[in-house]
Amino acid sequence: MKKRAYYRNVWEAFDAEKHLVFMSGPRQTGKTTLARDIASREASSVYFNYDVPTDRAKLLRNPVFFEETDREKGDVPLIVLDEIHKYSDWKNYLKGAYDGYSGAFRFLVTGSGRLDLSRHRGDSLAGRYLHFHIFPFTLGEVFSSSVAIIDQEHLNTVPEKNRQARKAWETMFHVSGFPEPFIKGSETSYRRWAASYHSQVIRDDIRDEFAVRRVDRMEMLYMMLADRVGSPISVSSLAQTLKVAHTTVTSWLDVLERFFLTFRLRPYSRRVSRSIVKDAKLYFYDYRRIDDPGARFENMVAVELNRAVTLWRDFGLGDFQLLYLRNKDKQEVDFIVAEGSVPRFIVEAKLSDPAVGPQLKKFQSMLNVPAIQLINRSGVGRLINNDGNTILVASAADWLAGLH
Repeated sequence: MKKRAYYRNVWEAFDAEKHLVFMSGPRQTGKTTLARDIASREASSVYFNYDVPTDRAKLLRNPVFFEETDREKGDVPLIVLDEIHKYSDWKNYLKGAYDGYSGAFRFLVTGSGRLDLSRHRGDSLAGRYLHFHIFPFTLGEVFSSSVAIIDQEHLNTVPEKNRQARKAWETMFHVSGFPEPFIKGSETSYRRWAASYHSQVIRDDIRDEFAVRRVDRMEMLYMMLADRVGSPISVSSLAQTLKVAHTTVTSWLDVLERFFLTFRLRPYSRRVSRSIVKDAKLYFYDYRRIDDPGARFENMVAVELNRAVTLWRDFGLGDFQLLYLRNKDKQEVDFIVAEGSVPRFIVEAKLSDPAVGPQLKKFQSMLNVPAIQLINRSGVGRLINNDGNTILVASAADWLAGLH
């Protein structure tokens, strides 16, 4: 599990197709550990970290330092470039390295949300790389070895009981899925880890990238959001409380998302333009910081679904999106997975009540798609008739363990 076989298999598939691969995700999700593990399995490889002064000096002294790598006949060495985005001209550097050496070397580039930013700034690397995301531990990763779109049987069949998944799920509930606290498995270790993690990302990574002057207010926004998980976010209300401009809060929310502290879900609409202007719901990658158990459970389900949908999209399996459902009467279902504008299945997260609510029945009948209600209890597995459709009610850990 610690070797992250799921993501290693993603890397191998991407590496076989393109000799420049990006791997990005939240800070401290194990990107460096995975990159080192991948490099250790190669016949010849070089691990470079821009944060290490000697490595940085080597790059500045000789930009094509990797040419000095020894190799066996027929071998194409792997060059791991960790934190290279901190180099001021990193995109042009990678463009030159790929254009000049992609036949003789393979490159794995790892980093935080800054790698995602290249998509939004006129990417000079377009067409030269493949990109996948790595997440904190999720059940779908731990109990699967490959990326695969969920099949119809999994959507309509009571899953097998999985005691190991339940144990892992309970650990995640108390310490999050981030590797360091998850592997240690104690709430004390989590609190020590969390004490510095969030402020470190905001005060170091974000401030350095965007020169945010009012970083204290951004931290305050981040703290306030924990009480709003699972509810549509009112930017106007947040701006009024923080006494900053509406546009400032909007930009801060974008930055928090780009650096993988949070992610937002838009409401589903067959017309994309309508969903963009509606209030989004917000979730955390570190869901342990949420005190309310029901909101934390919903956030955990959101992370599991988001990991699956993101990897399906990264892998080229389809234009999948994770959204939520809400009508004019404010009836709501927590999640909908759509491919483009086509709904595929809907999911409701309930902490303990297995009774199916009218909203889930109503939206299933309207969309005519599989519906799943996940419960944070073991031993739940029911099939409920809904006027010709079937609603699956299942223990969250059992069902999510099969979400590849």
